[in-house]
Amino acid sequence: MALSLLNLHRKVVMIEALFNQPGYLAAKKSLDAISLRQEAIANNIANLETPGYRRVDLAPNFQSQLEKACGAGNSQEIASLKPTLAPDMTAIPSGRDGNTVHLENELMQLNQNGVAHAMETELVSNLLARMRLAITGKS
Repeated sequence: MALSLLNLHRKVVMIEALFNQPGYLAAKKSLDAISLRQEAIANNIANLETPGYRRVDLAPNFQSQLEKACGAGNSQEIASLKPTLAPDMTAIPSGRDGNTVHLENELMQLNQNGVAHAMETELVSNLLARMRLAITGKS
């Protein structure tokens, strides 16, 4: 019984190590950010005609923090990052109502976000496929 618990513990530790690799964590955090940006874009479009509404987007420092943590290869730092939303301080109102949302810009952001999602999803899928191949020997 003690031997099987020890083996189980070793397997859990090995699996945790696989999912705590910097590349996997970075891709996962990028997907979190993409999801949050999708919510922001949807919210911006929903408030297109709301007077005084300020456009929101992913906080600009998230990408630089992620790049810094990835460059250092620090898994704990990558895992601790949390994407957040912030008002877009560069957005300029187009009318007198003070609303800073521009539909064309939001549609472009929506398209770019979709491409980023497809790319990150493919990256995570490939990482998981390589893990499966390493574990089972089957693709």
